[in-house]
Formats: sequence, structure tokens, C-alpha cells
Amino acid sequence: MIDLILMQRVEKLGQMGERVSVKPGYARNFLLPQGKAIRATKANLERFEKERAQLEAQNLKRREEAERIAERMEGLSVILIRTAGESGSLYGSVSARDIAEACKEAGLTVGRQQVQLDAPIKTTGLTTVRVELHPEVMLPVVVNVARSQEEAEKQARGEEIVREEEITLEEELVAELGAATRD
Repeated sequence: MIDLILMQRVEKLGQMGERVSVKPGYARNFLLPQGKAIRATKANLERFEKERAQLEAQNLKRREEAERIAERMEGLSVILIRTAGESGSLYGSVSARDIAEACKEAGLTVGRQQVQLDAPIKTTGLTTVRVELHPEVMLPVVVNVARSQEEAEKQARGEEIVREEEITLEEELVAELGAATRD
């Protein structure tokens, strides 16, 4: 385990200024290269304590800025048109990069690292993802994945999209019932 000082809030780990122990790989591959933490050496501890007020003021300013953006962009919904099978499963998937690009087109500039997507989206429909504007500010964004603009509008209104397969099965049943009653 390696002792580190967090330079910003890290989800499921701790707040800015906390001293944490993490596995070497997590520190070496994620926290240290991204500047989210520094090693907890005596010199770094002294430097952090001297700069703590300034760092906390900068963090507060960035958080307030992120909160203003979140208020302005509240209720953001993006539409992604993709090709999909009759059952609604996509040929491919929607990734964090696709969502970040759609957000940019909608006026919210974010990087793909800021889009918190547990797994790629593989079906049509509405999905809510979190966009991390700041380590302490999350913005929910509704991603509307559809085969066409019309389908996206129906999904946004909450209408059920009837798949073509379902229609053909219903038509077959009606035809069979009609033939059975005529006999």
C-alpha cells in the first residue's frame, strides 16, 4: 500500500486533503498521473499544508463554476440516431465518447472521461448518465438512442415504440383467428 494525499475529491476514496492508503497500481496508473493525489512524503505534507488555503479556494471557485453550469444545463437531453435491429438492439454501441460529442453539440463542453457510463449502451431507448463537471458536481443527462428522429421524439414523449416484429405476430394471430372463425 502507498500513502497519498488527495489533491481533489475522489469518488469512493475521500475528500481533498485526506491522507489515504491505496494499492500501488491504482496510485501509479491513475491517481498520480492525473494529478488527483501526491505522495505523502514529509516534504509534500509540509508543502500541502502551506498551500492548503489556496488549493481549497481554487477548488471552491471551480466547484461554484461547475454548479452554475449544472444549473444552466439542468434537464439536458441528447439524441443519438443509430442503426438497430427490429428488437431495438444496436448494431454496435453508444460509448462515453459518443455522449460527450452529443453534449458538445448541445452546448455543454465535456470530455469523454467526464461521462460516467457503467457499460456501453446497446439498445434503443432513454438512458440517464452522469456527467462529472467537477469531482463534487454531477449533472444527469438523458441519452435518447433511437433509429430515427421520429422515434426519438416518440420516446421523449414517453410513447411505447411498437417493434415491427410485434406487429407481425399480432397480424398473424388476427389472421389465424379470422380464418378459424370463418371455417
